[in-house]
Amino acid sequence: MDSKLRRDADAIIAASLRAVQPDEAVKRALTGREFPGRVVLVAAGKAAWQMAKAARDCLGSRIDGGVVVTKYGHVKGPLPGLDCREAGHPVPDENSFSATQAALEAVSGLTDRDTVLFLLSGGGSALFEKPLIPGAELQDITSQLLACGADIVEINTIRKRLSAVKGGRFALACEPARVFSIVLSDILGDPLDMIASGPACPDSSTCAQARAIAEKYNLQMSPDARACLDRETPKTLDNVETRITGSVRQLCAAAAGACRDLGYEPVLLTDRLCCQAREAGSFLASVLATHAEDGRRLAFLAGGETVVHLTGTGKGGRNQELALAAAPGLAGLRGAAVFSVGSDGTDGPTDAAGGYVDSETHAALRAKGLDEYAVLQNNDAYHALQAVDGLIVTGPTGTNVNDVAVALLEG
Repeated sequence: MDSKLRRDADAIIAASLRAVQPDEAVKRALTGREFPGRVVLVAAGKAAWQMAKAARDCLGSRIDGGVVVTKYGHVKGPLPGLDCREAGHPVPDENSFSATQAALEAVSGLTDRDTVLFLLSGGGSALFEKPLIPGAELQDITSQLLACGADIVEINTIRKRLSAVKGGRFALACEPARVFSIVLSDILGDPLDMIASGPACPDSSTCAQARAIAEKYNLQMSPDARACLDRETPKTLDNVETRITGSVRQLCAAAAGACRDLGYEPVLLTDRLCCQAREAGSFLASVLATHAEDGRRLAFLAGGETVVHLTGTGKGGRNQELALAAAPGLAGLRGAAVFSVGSDGTDGPTDAAGGYVDSETHAALRAKGLDEYAVLQNNDAYHALQAVDGLIVTGPTGTNVNDVAVALLEG
């Protein structure tokens, strides 16, 4: 590995993640706000604990209990008066179901003077769930959607109709109480009804769209599940006020600033990346090859969320696949690197946030008998990158605003 480029990559990642922590944004949304009755806090998503802590620090004893549900390993300690739980992601599990039931019980019996402070972040679709079909079938349908390459909007359109809390149904359960929702966006363009499948937002998707997605990917579903696709979701909600905080655009801006501080000229290619992960990696390597003779220190940035089509049985995530797919294109280039990270600190079902490759990675892999194309076909980027010290490990970050990929050229 090119140690100088790797140090630069680590510095860019650290600075970017610091800039998109939700703490200050949550506090800004709450400062000076009056809550006349009881305040019950419900937080769901990968950033739930961090957001709940910020709210607890701001409101203190004004919070009259509540439930926090986040991904395994993301609770960083107890929060006074709050029931902090961990559950399954990206596939919901029994802990997802029991935590959501506890949240529904916490908001029952409230009056029109009371407020549900709902703190929502990406990952909430799996973590915050009360299924309308057997849990095992919901898990199977979720796994099918993840494996077939469906994008997050398609996945959430199906999830909404199989759930008693998604697609605005949680807000209905809170009535007559008001819902004040602070949302950390992890979906391109910040569509409120798709972030964590919109538990407190009117749903813009339709039954016809849900049926079309099920047909497009040939989803195997029971008659009861298919019947749920025809059950319409709320299209208006009168008891909800929402504030969006954070997005992939902010993440890209932070990464660009960090690149500039290190002497690179940043170029934002897109903050709406949404193709196959391996295609994005190959593209970024091609961009570096085009500019290899420019003689400038350049950093090309792409934010968004790629997808992985599962064709094998290996271990990895979309950011690791993106990085590994760039490795062949970097071979022979001088001073070039590509890295990609998930802002939440976890990439797929792994303990890594993403992956890093540079001009030397291809040769290092070959020396260990590894071929990138075969590894990608088996979706085993984790073990290949691990073999050449190419994994990026940050641990849970407390935020979740999509991914950022950076292609560096030393010039």
